Amino acid sequence: MRTYKIAAMGGDGIGPEVVAAAIEVLKVCAERDGGFKLEFQDFNWGSDYYKRHGVMMPADGADRLRPFDAILFGAVGAPDIPDHITLWGLRLSICQPLDQYANVRPTRILPGITSPLRNVSGPELDWVIVRENSEGEYSGVGGRAHKGLPIEVAQDVSVMTRPGVQRIMRYAFKLAQSRPRKLLTVVTKSNAQRHAMVMWDEIAAEVAAEFPDLTWDKMLVDAMTMRMVLRPQTLDTIVATNLHADILSDLAAALAGSLGIAPTANINPERTTPSMFEPIHGSAFDITGKGIANPVGTFWTAAMMLEHLGEKAAARRLMKGVERVTADPSLHTPDLGGKATTKQVTEAVCEALRQAND
Repeated sequence: MRTYKIAAMGGDGIGPEVVAAAIEVLKVCAERDGGFKLEFQDFNWGSDYYKRHGVMMPADGADRLRPFDAILFGAVGAPDIPDHITLWGLRLSICQPLDQYANVRPTRILPGITSPLRNVSGPELDWVIVRENSEGEYSGVGGRAHKGLPIEVAQDVSVMTRPGVQRIMRYAFKLAQSRPRKLLTVVTKSNAQRHAMVMWDEIAAEVAAEFPDLTWDKMLVDAMTMRMVLRPQTLDTIVATNLHADILSDLAAALAGSLGIAPTANINPERTTPSMFEPIHGSAFDITGKGIANPVGTFWTAAMMLEHLGEKAAARRLMKGVERVTADPSLHTPDLGGKATTKQVTEAVCEALRQAND
C-alpha cells in the first residue's frame, strides 16, 4: 500500500482547528480509497512556540520537514506579536528554503455559494492564480539604518532574477496549457516599474513563444482589479509577482464568496522538497475557539495535496464531497451567512465521502 508522510502544522488561531478537521477528512479519504494511507506528524511551531522559545520554529525547522511527502499548514499570526515576525519566522522560512516557488491558488464559485458580483452564477468565474513565491517584493532583501533617528532609512528591495521569472512563467504557461481554455493573463506594472517589471514582460514574451497553442495577454495590476470585477469571464489562468498575486488572490476569494473557502498550494515543481498546502485565510483570532471556522478552504487544500501526491481519484472524490456539502445552505458557516459549525461541516464531508459511489 502506498504510504505518505504528512507534516501537520496547525500554527496559530483557527489554524489548528481547520487542520484537525482536514486530517479527519483525509483519513476518511484514505479509508474510502483503500489504496493508500497517510501518516501524520504534528509540529507545534507558531506563536505559542515563539512565546516559549523566542523563535517561531527551530533553526533547522525547514530541514526537519525535508523527509516528508507534503506539509499541511493552517495559519500564522497573533495579535500580540508583530506580523513580520510571525510571517517571516514560520511560513516564509519554510517556503524559501524548500524552494516552493510556485504558489497556486484556484478560485471558483462552489455550489450553493453566492458571489457578491451581479449576474455571476458560477461558470463566469473559474480561475487559477499563479504567484511567484520565492523572490520579488518578498525577497527579504533590505534593511534599516539609523533606527529611531531623524535620518532613519528603511528599504525593502524587490529582487527579480531571470531564472526566477523564467521558471514561474514556464510553470504558469504549462498550467494554462493544461486547462480547457488555454488562456493566460500576465499581470505587470512595467509602466511605472521600469526595470524588473520590464524584464518580467520580456521573459513572458520569450516563454510564450514555446506555447504557440496558447492565448495570452498582459494587464497592468491596477487595471486587473477592475477586470476581475467587471469581466471575470475573460480570465482563466493568471500569473503575477509575489505581492501582486498575494493581493489579487484575496480579491478573487472574496469574489468567489469567502476567504474561508479558498485554498493554496506552495509547490516545488521539481519535487526535490515537499510542497506545502494551506488555506488562504489567516489566523482569525476573533473566532478562535468558537468552533465556527470554515474548514472548506482547508478541505480544498487537502484535495490539492492528494492530487499532488498522485491520488487523483481520491482528490476528485473529496472535492465532490465538498461541493455536495456547500450546496446545502444549512451547512454554511457564519462567513457564508449560515450557522453551521466546523464540526458539522467536517462530519458532513466525511459522510459524503463514505457514501460516494464513484
